[in-house]
This record gives sequence, C-alpha cells and structure tokens, in this order.
Amino acid sequence: MGSRGRPRTAPDGPSDSTAGPDRSARTGSASDSDSEPESVYLPAGGGGGGGGGVGASDPGSRPVRGRAERRRAAKRAARRSRRSFLRELPVIVLVALVIALVMKTFLLQVFVIPSGSMEQTLQIGDRVVVDKLTPWFGAEPERGEVVVFKDPGGWLENDHKPSTDGPVMRNVKSLFSAVGLLPSDDERDLIKRVIGVGGDTVECCDEHGRVSVNGTPLDEPYIATGNSPSRITFKVTVPPGRLWVMGDHRDLSADSRYHMGNPGSGTIPVGNVVGRAFVIAWPLSHFGQLDVPDSLSSLPVRAAGSAAIGPVPAEPPLVMGVLGVLPLLVRCRGTRGRDGPVAD
Repeated sequence: MGSRGRPRTAPDGPSDSTAGPDRSARTGSASDSDSEPESVYLPAGGGGGGGGGVGASDPGSRPVRGRAERRRAAKRAARRSRRSFLRELPVIVLVALVIALVMKTFLLQVFVIPSGSMEQTLQIGDRVVVDKLTPWFGAEPERGEVVVFKDPGGWLENDHKPSTDGPVMRNVKSLFSAVGLLPSDDERDLIKRVIGVGGDTVECCDEHGRVSVNGTPLDEPYIATGNSPSRITFKVTVPPGRLWVMGDHRDLSADSRYHMGNPGSGTIPVGNVVGRAFVIAWPLSHFGQLDVPDSLSSLPVRAAGSAAIGPVPAEPPLVMGVLGVLPLLVRCRGTRGRDGPVAD
C-alpha cells in the first residue's frame, strides 16, 4: 500500500523536551543582551571561535580599534603640537630679546677688538666679555684691570667712518646693536689697561726705563714684544675720580700719554668706564681670563686720601638667574601641555 496513510514519525534528533532548555537559555541570553547592550570585544588570543562572543567577562579581551584610526589620532596630535609651537614662538623670541637687552644694559656685553693697541694681550678680532654690573654698585676699576670706556673727548675724532648702508640695513643693524648682537656704528669706546688710579703718581722712566707707580717700578710682562715701557717721559699725579690708562702695545697705543695737554692731563673720568673686560671669549684659541698682573696687584690697594668699594666678582649669581629664564619658560609650556599630546 505504500506509505500513504501512515503516520509520519519524527526525525531522529533531540526531542523538544531535550532542546527546550537550550532554546530557552539562548532566548534568555538574547533577551538579556537586548536589555543591556555591551561593546564588542575580541579575545586576547585572537580568532572568532568558541569561547568568544557576547559579553566582556573575559579579562584578557580588548576593544576593537583599527590601526588607521590610531595613525589619524597621531597625525592630529602632531598638527596640534606644531600649531602650539608656532603660537608660542613669537613669545619665546620676544623674551630672548628682552633678556639680551637687559644683559647688554646692566650685566654683560661682548666687544670686538678693532686695533692692535692692546697686543700682545688682545689680538685684532678678539671678542672680550665685559662686566657691566660692578659699576652699578659703585665699584671702581683697580690697577692692572683691562677696561672699556667711552671716549672722554678727542681720542677718536679721526677714527669715525661714515656708514654706507642703506636705510633698511641701518635699521636692522640698529635693532641688533640695541640688544648686543652687533656693535654699534656710533659707539665711541676704547679699551686700555689701568695703570694709575686717583691719588697715584705715575712716572716714566726710571734708570732702567721702567714705569713706576708711587715710586714702585713695574714689571710689565704683558707689553708687546720689542716695545719699551714708554718712549715718552712723563710724570703725572692722577686726580681723584680719574684713571691713567695705557695700551699694552706701547709703540702703537695713543693712550693717556698722548693726551696730557687735555683737561685732566690725559686721565679719564671713572664715570666713562663701561666695565671691566674679564675674559677673551673668541676665538677659542685665545680663550682665557684677563687677570691682573702681580706687579700691579701687589701695590698698595689705594693711595692715601682715596677710597673705593672693593671689586665684585665678575660672574654674579644674578647673571645665571637671568640666563635660566628662557629654559624655564619652555619647560613650563611643555609641562602644561601634558594634559594632551606632548610634543617631541
């Protein structure tokens, strides 16, 4: 009769009673996930097989994040850092210029040696650092110190050269010279060694051709080779508040000896002193301190009836404090940016 009319039997497999709990469990977990949606995580071991799936219960799981997204975030951070630096650059430049101006006006200034009047101590083209701080505290130059001073009148009248620069270049040079990056064309400065101070009697020459101060002959090893202490004889008493100065290249230096007919008998006012040159900074082959010779430092500190404040160290802590302002500013800006991306 065939199979027509026979009752259909259920296929082999789990019964409804057996599959019921599994189906109800799957239904329950699905309803739970519908009520509390969660982020999708990949297992720490990778792969999409068993053990993974829905939920964040696996402690080794991590969020899905593309490599391209990380690259885009890094590029955005780099662009923000560049924009931040460009915004801060004018401030950094301005602070640096202000520091340079303050240093040139009150602390230190570099001078270029234009002639050979101080050879063999200083060569043409040498850069010397001048301490400008000590005069502000009332200190006066001592014998043997190398000082930079303003022309007291008539010492440089034949040395001025008119500028051939155009107006733009003159303005640029004026700006750079104002902050000490270039020498000024109209500065009337000289550099010599102090031989006598207020109250001293300076004389030349004794029976051995030497210069003497207050009757004490000087040993002058700094004089240029082949030069005598002086080819001009003189005897002068330095007035209070003035200095007798001479170049180390005695045969080439138009110093106090050549201006004895001027008011002050060739001496210069202490107030004209810009500062004391204490180190040769450039070139490196000439680098070194400008010390006071023993023959001058061993003389009595001051002649009778004259007084002055003792010298102040040429490298005061204030200089180091000013030089540290710019690095501190940059560091503070870098620290403040750590809430976001930090620039390299």
